[in-house]
Amino acid sequence: MEYNNSKKTIYTPLIIAIVLVAGIFIGRNLFPPNNGNIDFSSVIKSSYNNKISAVLQLIENNYVENISVDTLTEKAIPLILKNLDPHTSYLPPKENDEAHESLDGSFDGIGVQFNINNDTVLIVSTISGGPSQKAGILAGDRIVTVNDSLIAGVGITNAGVMKALKGQAGTTVKIGIKRKNIKDLIYFDIVRDKIPLYSVDVSYMLNKNTGYIKISRFAGTTYKEFIEAAEKLKNLGMKKLVLDLRDNGGGYLGEAVNIADEFLPEGKMIVYTKGAHRKQTEYKATNKNKLVDIELAVLINSWTASASEILSGAVQDNDRGVIIGRRSFGKGLVQEEFDFKDRSGVRITVARYYTPAGRSIQKPYKNGYADYYSDIYKRAVDGELLSADSTKFPDSLKYTTLGGKTVYGGGGIMPDYFVPVDTTVLTDYYQKLTSKGLIYKFALDYTDDNRKKLQSFKTARQINDYLESKDILNEFIKYAEDNGVRKNSYDLKYSKNFINTRLKAYIARNILDNEGFFPIIREIDDDLKKAEQILNNSK
Repeated sequence: MEYNNSKKTIYTPLIIAIVLVAGIFIGRNLFPPNNGNIDFSSVIKSSYNNKISAVLQLIENNYVENISVDTLTEKAIPLILKNLDPHTSYLPPKENDEAHESLDGSFDGIGVQFNINNDTVLIVSTISGGPSQKAGILAGDRIVTVNDSLIAGVGITNAGVMKALKGQAGTTVKIGIKRKNIKDLIYFDIVRDKIPLYSVDVSYMLNKNTGYIKISRFAGTTYKEFIEAAEKLKNLGMKKLVLDLRDNGGGYLGEAVNIADEFLPEGKMIVYTKGAHRKQTEYKATNKNKLVDIELAVLINSWTASASEILSGAVQDNDRGVIIGRRSFGKGLVQEEFDFKDRSGVRITVARYYTPAGRSIQKPYKNGYADYYSDIYKRAVDGELLSADSTKFPDSLKYTTLGGKTVYGGGGIMPDYFVPVDTTVLTDYYQKLTSKGLIYKFALDYTDDNRKKLQSFKTARQINDYLESKDILNEFIKYAEDNGVRKNSYDLKYSKNFINTRLKAYIARNILDNEGFFPIIREIDDDLKKAEQILNNSK
């Protein structure tokens, strides 16, 4: 039998799915159940919307098997939304709850950071003032049981551990702990509580007058966290600031606007939004100005997106600071959240945002999801991570900042100073190490074996100097050989410093969290080095 792959044949299933889902939004109750006695002739004559509702009723009341329209809904909603844009999406209840947690700034739990190491749950640190610290849990403890159920062993996952430990604030969970040098398990009854989620990863002074603040996302508490960090650094003598927005995928627009407001003189445009069903809304700087005199450099990369691009665009278009790194993601769409009673929700794109110069930095998405998200990898293949000249924008997308600088729309924000990715350190030897996670695993094991000594240090510099004196690189090379990766002297000439710095930074993170990691990893951070160079050469 021949099959005619006409457009009608190909698109019919998709059209049916869209029809079904649209009916869910319109309402199932337009046609109440009547045991199949629906006057289908009236349906044919009715409006399009009523026909959709009728199809839902026909399926529910007449289909050959019992079928849940709710189940069809869960499968079909994403199909209809997929035909709009890449950021309009449906979130089932669990995913929606998790999305709320990450942006609301807290979750209910016991307050530990853990890693799975050698099939056991190793506690890396406890959150200060959290339930676990109050109960007496220590970094280096291993969780063996939760509510008398064994959770250690082959196949344990981060998701499984999180599911066991998280729960409503006020509820109690019984934890069985294996502690070094103690034979029997120690049991703790821990009352879960609200655990803060911070979006400012770290803030510290790079030198006597230059501060550094890294923001990982724009959550409900980000502006408050940022102001607290900035005030702390100003009190330490900050006159210049490196604001790190690399890998920041965005979040709440208002939080980004509030931070931009602190840098700009009153009346300056920060961003404006408009859509077919949303009138133009302008966000302008007020008289906050806490940081208006601070020299500013902003770090961006391919995964800097959305609210991060709003902040970067406001800085660039107002000639308020320098943008350093590589072209940002290119998300210029604004979503609003609509939640349902079952805790699921949809994020609907309602507007585009425009930078002060009038540019939309949204990259094209008409060729589908796969093409849209693979664009990041296409940039790498095309050499964009190595050379700024690899990125070309048409003159139709050219705009001018207040100071007369040329900028472009249509596909992310181009930095004022491009920094190529150093690929020379990514040798075959290094790739083999990372494919087995050996740098990370060694750091956990080394921390565990030397925890008492390491905990005597209070700063990243102290830990760094101590580890240098111990020549941990050679110790790691032997560890790697024991785990199946032979030493490669040629590759080590290129990767030696890169590997050694990462080892020290991971170990320091296990002791001092981000305050240990970032001050050490800066040794191999070319973007940050460029920012320091530019700011230090300024007047």
